[in-house]
Amino acid sequence: MHNCDHNATSPLRPECLPAITHALAVGGNPSSVHSSGRAARAVVEEAREEIAALAGSKSGEIIFTSGSTEANNLALAGAVEGALLAEQRITRLFVSAIEHSSVLAAAAKLAERSAGLKLSHIPVTADGVIEPEALRVMLREGKGRTLVAVMAANNETGAIQPIAEVSRLVREAGALLLVDAVTAAGKIDLDASLCDYMTLSGHKIGGPQGIGALVVAEGAPLAAQLLGGGQQKGLRAGTENLSGIAGFGAAARSLRDVEGERARIKHVRGRFERELKRAIPETVIFAAKAPRLVSTSNVALPGIAADSAVIALDLDGVLASSGSSCSSGRIAPSHVLAAMGVDENLAGCAIRLSFGWSSTPEDADAAVASLVKLWQRVRSAPRAA
Repeated sequence: MHNCDHNATSPLRPECLPAITHALAVGGNPSSVHSSGRAARAVVEEAREEIAALAGSKSGEIIFTSGSTEANNLALAGAVEGALLAEQRITRLFVSAIEHSSVLAAAAKLAERSAGLKLSHIPVTADGVIEPEALRVMLREGKGRTLVAVMAANNETGAIQPIAEVSRLVREAGALLLVDAVTAAGKIDLDASLCDYMTLSGHKIGGPQGIGALVVAEGAPLAAQLLGGGQQKGLRAGTENLSGIAGFGAAARSLRDVEGERARIKHVRGRFERELKRAIPETVIFAAKAPRLVSTSNVALPGIAADSAVIALDLDGVLASSGSSCSSGRIAPSHVLAAMGVDENLAGCAIRLSFGWSSTPEDADAAVASLVKLWQRVRSAPRAA
């Protein structure tokens, strides 16, 4: 099987299984004061240090969650409620039009149920990059404290967003900034000091599923959304997922010296796009002119529907996706491509291939061969009268 769908889930790195097994053997509750509990706490804190290093943050700023969807929801709802409790009410929510569905849906629900909270979407260019000037105007016009959400890099196209510039504009306006760094982690260097909230996911970097993290800057408002015990400074109740945290930490540790891995992934992605374009010149590569993650390629073969391409690839042993992978197995129109102004018919042909730590040139070649075979079969089929 050729895995060209790392943005959906990257296979478990070999460094993670021993860490997970060790954590399961430790077996204690990190909140317990006895020796087994202290051993479990040590596992959590070691992983916290590794994930903080990945995020460019302090270890004390890390809150573990069940994944990035919970982390995004906690950041948005927690920030709005926390600011209200601190009498610094947030009245405006600016979310980029290409955010992950967990951010878009949570933001919409917040605006629906929170009186006085207005939601606006920040536009992007035809290359899928946020327009800082549009954000500057939005921040300048209107009153009230603002929470801004801009992802570090898009999960569908790989387009890298100008977070440093966004951070400067947000700071100047006295606003708060949430950065979804799930897809970008390990592919570009992260700096959590540029934002107030940053979200991460274990299984996107080769760690286990069911574990994520929210980085919260010191002083940033946040109210707990899960109530119960006083775990994690009272900001996220519930016994920590010890084995998941250990595996997440091991995956983060494996990314300490990541330049060689990034170069190899870039070579595989480049090989795929170059050979596909050579074989099928009509191929469209979305966000090709933008700075992109080395891992992600969103392409369309005009006239071939995305579901047909994904099924054909699967039959040939190649894993790929259409748009985001968080749609319960459904292939739906991409809100990201729509925000970029892509024609609806062409957007319906878009598929995403994403590469990662285990990818090889053979994966790229298999994907190209499958798509070329599909293209030739469709083009040679007799047309209906």
